[in-house]
Amino acid sequence: MSKKIAVFSMTPLFSDFAMGGGQIQLKKVALHLGEQGHQLTILSTQREGSSRPFRWHENVEIRPILRFKQPYPEPYFTPLYHIANAMRYVGAAIANADIHYSHDGGLIFPYVYQDIPTVISLRSIIYPETMQCAFLFQGDEWILPSEHTRASYEAVVGQFAPGVAERMQTIHNGFDWETYRYAEPRDIFEVIPAEIANHPTLLFPHRPEEPKGIYEVLQVAEKLVRDYGWHDLRVLVPRWLDSESEPGNRAYYDKLKRRIHEGGLGDAFVFHDWISETLIPEYYSLADVTMCIGSLVETFGNTVFESLGCGTPAIVSRVGPFRDLLPAEHIDRVDFGDIDSAAAIAHSILSERRRTSPSTLHYLKAEFSQEAMVKAYADVIVNAVKKPPFQYRVPQLSEYTRYRLAPWCYVSLSKGIYHDFRNSYVVDERLAQLNREHPEGFASEAVDPENLHAWLDDGYIVPLVKA
Repeated sequence: MSKKIAVFSMTPLFSDFAMGGGQIQLKKVALHLGEQGHQLTILSTQREGSSRPFRWHENVEIRPILRFKQPYPEPYFTPLYHIANAMRYVGAAIANADIHYSHDGGLIFPYVYQDIPTVISLRSIIYPETMQCAFLFQGDEWILPSEHTRASYEAVVGQFAPGVAERMQTIHNGFDWETYRYAEPRDIFEVIPAEIANHPTLLFPHRPEEPKGIYEVLQVAEKLVRDYGWHDLRVLVPRWLDSESEPGNRAYYDKLKRRIHEGGLGDAFVFHDWISETLIPEYYSLADVTMCIGSLVETFGNTVFESLGCGTPAIVSRVGPFRDLLPAEHIDRVDFGDIDSAAAIAHSILSERRRTSPSTLHYLKAEFSQEAMVKAYADVIVNAVKKPPFQYRVPQLSEYTRYRLAPWCYVSLSKGIYHDFRNSYVVDERLAQLNREHPEGFASEAVDPENLHAWLDDGYIVPLVKA
């Protein structure tokens, strides 16, 4: 039976352009639901020049009428009447729908969606409004894109809302492998210089956020040029939409260019306009190595998969879901900050002219298909039913509480315990030993109280709170 679905998107949407992986996934899911005959009304934040309604499908209408602050983040840094109007618009759409779907979180007012079945997909674990949405969760189904993200939210929200894990579902992102495959670079040279094709090329296809790893890539480039002799190296860096108009982005690029100049790499770094969806396969295919070695805690990380699908190997840091989303034989990993290892791997890939192996392509197609993803989303959204609201509580810790290493930490073989949100390592043999001996949890009596509280306050351990 066809259903009316009201969709909320904090991020702006466009007819033929996507600002990030989350919006690409939303479009895929929306088109699938539209093809099934469901009627979708998607309310999104407007940008200058993007305020007119448009359609992705005859059954999928996008209304860019919300006035949250742009550019992201801090969308609620906007006049209070914009927030009130957004709640009113979204509330009216929900009142006229059978189901509400909130994509990528951001709607932090549970009473707006309290009367109909609601599915919430949270695709960030670092932005304030997304975390608020998590701690105020009153939805009926909660979709998360990776086990790392699910385990992290369960570890914290589960302390306050017993039973929340029963509403959580992990659905990995899926890809159209007919799109993300090798594409002979042709039209891409309308955006970047054609002479790039004659150079060994690193790709940095990310937003202008330092945690995405641009300065780590810069250090890798320095080593490749000076220590490995890749004097004709090029590094492609896209300019974000607001690179000239938004002060924060201007400052980011100005600082980066100064650092590039100081490193004597002025010829190596090539800045270019943001790449459209249609040119992305050519963009990946042109490069030799895609760099994802930052400290940003992704919830999935589409870039790595898209690059591999187009034939270009990727190097990733062991941060967040990159630690376990792909088996070791299909991806090159380094500890965050290990510039020497990243440069050595990049040198090896460049020297061998290595491309994605057939076995890796087969694995990607089998485990991360777009068809499986959109079907899983559609099943959850269309079949959502209204459930009782959560009764939140403040957890009480006692001498009987057990603890375990937090899901956002891991023990490096050489650097100590890495913490995703502190972006650093700590050498603590006692905690590492407890993790080895008691991976399912250790008793508080096994630890000096001062150490226990320090680990807890700094987020190295989480309590195992009973429902």
